[in-house]
Amino acid sequence: MSGRARLSGRARTQRRRRLRAPCAALLAAALTVVGLAAAGPLVAPATAAPSGAAATAGDVTGVTRSGNTFTVTTSSGARARVVVARADIFRLWLSPAGTFTDDPAGSDLAVTTDFGSVPTAHTDAGTYHRITTGSLSIRVNKRPLRFSVYRADDTTPVWQETRPTSWTGNRTTQYLARGADEQFYGTGLRLGAWALRDRTVPIAIDNKWRENDNASPAPFYMSTNGYGVMRNTWAPGSYGFNAPTTLTHDEKRFDAWYFTGDSLKSVLDAYTDVSGKPFMAPMWGFELGNADCFNASNPDYQGDHDRPRHRTTPDVVGYAADARAADMPSGWFLPNDGYGCGYTAPLKQTVDALRAKGFQTGLWTSTGLGSIADEVGTAGSRAVKTDVAWIGSGYKYAFDGVRQAVEGIEKNSDARRFVWTVDGWAGTQRNAVVWTGDTYGTWDDMRWHVPAITGAGLSALNYAAGDVDGIFGGSPKTYTRDLQWKAFTPAFMTMSGWGAVNPAAGYHDKQPWRFAEPYLSINRKYLQLKMRLMPYLYTMSRVAHETGVPSTRAMVLEYPDDPVARGNATSGQFMAGDSLLVAPVVSDTTVRDGIHLPAGTWTDYWTGRTYAGPGRLDGYRAPLDTLPLFVKGGGIVPMWPQMNHTGEKPVSTLTYDIHPRGASSFSLYEDDGRTRAHESGAYARQRVDVTAPTSGTGTVTVSVGAPTGGYAGQPASRGYEFTLHVASAPTALTVDGAAVPRLTSKAAYDSATTGWFFDPADRSGILWAKTGAKAGAFTLSATGAAVPAAEPLPSVPTAVPPARDAAAR
Repeated sequence: MSGRARLSGRARTQRRRRLRAPCAALLAAALTVVGLAAAGPLVAPATAAPSGAAATAGDVTGVTRSGNTFTVTTSSGARARVVVARADIFRLWLSPAGTFTDDPAGSDLAVTTDFGSVPTAHTDAGTYHRITTGSLSIRVNKRPLRFSVYRADDTTPVWQETRPTSWTGNRTTQYLARGADEQFYGTGLRLGAWALRDRTVPIAIDNKWRENDNASPAPFYMSTNGYGVMRNTWAPGSYGFNAPTTLTHDEKRFDAWYFTGDSLKSVLDAYTDVSGKPFMAPMWGFELGNADCFNASNPDYQGDHDRPRHRTTPDVVGYAADARAADMPSGWFLPNDGYGCGYTAPLKQTVDALRAKGFQTGLWTSTGLGSIADEVGTAGSRAVKTDVAWIGSGYKYAFDGVRQAVEGIEKNSDARRFVWTVDGWAGTQRNAVVWTGDTYGTWDDMRWHVPAITGAGLSALNYAAGDVDGIFGGSPKTYTRDLQWKAFTPAFMTMSGWGAVNPAAGYHDKQPWRFAEPYLSINRKYLQLKMRLMPYLYTMSRVAHETGVPSTRAMVLEYPDDPVARGNATSGQFMAGDSLLVAPVVSDTTVRDGIHLPAGTWTDYWTGRTYAGPGRLDGYRAPLDTLPLFVKGGGIVPMWPQMNHTGEKPVSTLTYDIHPRGASSFSLYEDDGRTRAHESGAYARQRVDVTAPTSGTGTVTVSVGAPTGGYAGQPASRGYEFTLHVASAPTALTVDGAAVPRLTSKAAYDSATTGWFFDPADRSGILWAKTGAKAGAFTLSATGAAVPAAEPLPSVPTAVPPARDAAAR
C-alpha cells in the first residue's frame, strides 16, 4: 500500500474510488452467493424541482375507527391512517392512492410496534377531529386535511402542519411550523455540526465523506419541542429546518412514526423502542482496532505487492507482538482490506496466534459474505467490516448486507455482533458501528469529526467512529490529538495502508506503537486510560442498549435547559457518559479556548483545579500530551487495574474514582464481556451512592451495594479502592463503623491491604482508601473532609448562537 501512499491527496482519492468498483461479474457473483439483489446506483438527495404540479389530499370527508387505527377519507380519494401504538407513539400514513398496500420498509425499520392495548378516544370537535391518548391529543383538521399534535392538556402544541402535505409523481413533502427558539437534531451520522436549525440536510448517501455530507443518514430527527420522527422509508430525502420546516422524501407516499417525551432522552428511548436499541458490543470491541492488508503478495491485490512485513496474512502476528512489546493496549485486527488482498489460508492459524496475544480477528469484505460460516465457526474470526464496493448502493441494500454479517457471526458462534458499516440508516444502531468513510489526517477534518461522531448519538447511533487520523495523509501531531479524544468514544480504529509511510522521522504508519517519542508515550497514555475506564464506558454503553441514550453525548442531552448547550457553540466538546466532559484540541495549538462548562462544578482531571459553571473557560493550557478533560461534581467513575487487553489479568481490585459533591449515584453493569448470555439475564449490577457537602467541610459517605445478578466468571469477592477528590484529610475514616488505619506515605499505602492516605499535592488533594476484599454491601465514611472550592467563570450569553452561514446548507 506504500504505492498508494505516494499518490497525491486528490489522486489517492480518485484511485481509492476506482478500487472500490470491482468488476461487475465478480460483484454479481459475490452477491449471488450471499443472496442479495443488486439495488442500482446511488440516488441523489431530493433537491431537484418536482416534476408536475403538487397535489394534496383535499378536505376530510370522514374518520372511521378499527381498534386503535383511525382512517381518514378525503375529497380527493386519498386516505390517511393514524395508528396509535402507545400513548406516546403513533404512525401517520398518507396514501395518495387511497390504499395501504405500498409499504416498502415493512418491519425493517419499525421492528416493534405492538405495545399492548392503548386507551384512546375520538371526538368530532367541529373544525377538526380529535384523537386522544393519555399523553397526546392528535388533531385532524378538516378543511383542508392537516395534522397537528398537542400534549394531553390539548393546549400545548408539539408540532403543527402549516399547509397540507403535498406530492408529485416522485416526491412528498410535509410542512411544519417552527418555534421561535426550536432546535433540531438527528439525521444520522452527519459530517458536521449537530444543531440543525436553519440548515438543510441531505438524507442521502453520496460517499464523498466531506463536511456537511451524511455518511450514514437516518430518516430521523428530533426537536426541543419534545418529539421525534422516523420516516418509514428507504427513499432518500432532504430536511430543511427552516421556517416552515420542509421534510421531503423521493416517493409518492408519506409514512412516519412519531415519538413524544418530556426530554430528548425520552424521545430517543421511544424511538429505539420501535426501531431497536443499540447493540451491546463485546468488551474487546471497545479497545483499539487496527485495519490493514497483510496479504500484499496476493497477485489480485490492488496495492503495493512488495510492502515489507505485509506479505502474507500471518505477518499480522508480528505487528501484534510489536504492540505488546511496546506495552500498548489494543484489542483487534482486520488483517485484510478486501480490495484483492483477501487472506492467506488457513485463516485459523492467524486467528489463533492473535488470540494468544490477546487480540481478536475480523475481516474486511468488499465482495460478499459467502465464506462467513467457515470464517467465524471454524477459523474463529469475530468481526466484519462491510465496505462501499459491496454495499455502496446504500439504503436497504446496505442494511441487508449488515444484517447478513450479523447473522453470520451469531449463527456460527456464541459471540456478539461486531460489524462496521459505512452506509447506515435508521435502525442501524441495533446492528453496527458506523464510520465516517475515507477522510484525511488534517486539523480541519478533525474539527468536524468531533460534532459528527457526537451528533450521531442524537440518532441513537451509540457506536460511531472515524479512522484515527483519517485514511489519507496525516502527521504525528494530528494522529496523537485525534487518538486522544477518540479514546473516550466506545469504538475506534486506526487504518494503515493509504496513509503516509515513513514521511518523517518517527512516523512509520498509523499503528500507535510505530511512532517516535513523544508521540509513542502520549498514545500509550490515552490507550491505557481507556482500558482503566473500561467499566465506566462499558456501563455507559449498557445504558445506551437499554434506553437509546448514547455514551458519547452532545451537551444538550445532559443539559437541555442550558441555552448554550442547545446549539453549535458546544459542538466541539461532548460528554463521555454522564460524568466526563471532553474538549478536544483540533488545531495546532497548546491553548484551548471556548470550553463551555454548564451549571455545577467541574474539576480538571489532570490538575484538580475546580470551576463553578455555567461559564466559558478560555486559555486552557493543553500541550500535546494534555486533552482538556473535566469531571462533573458528584461524578463516580469505576476503573479497572491497568491492562493491555480485556482478560489479561483478573479485576482483583475495582477502583471507584469519586468527586464528592452533594448526592450522586452510579449503577455499575458487568457481564462476561464476550457472549450473548447477557440477553437472557446473565449480568450483574452494583449500585454506589455518595453523599457529601455541596461546599465546605463535612462527612463524605460512600455506600457500595452488594452485586445483584450473576454471570459466568463473576468473582465471589474483590478488593475495593477509592480515590476521593477532597481538599483536606478527614479526621477519621471508617468502613461499616470500624476505623481504617491512616498510613504515613503513599509507598506504605501501596503495599498495604487496607488503609488510607491523603496526598494534598496529588491533583489538589486525593484521599486514597483501600477496604480489602468484600463480597457484600459496605459503607465507607470520611468525617471532616472538605470538598474543593470552585472558581467562578465568566458568564456566558444566554441567546442560542445562530448557525454560521458558511456551514449552513
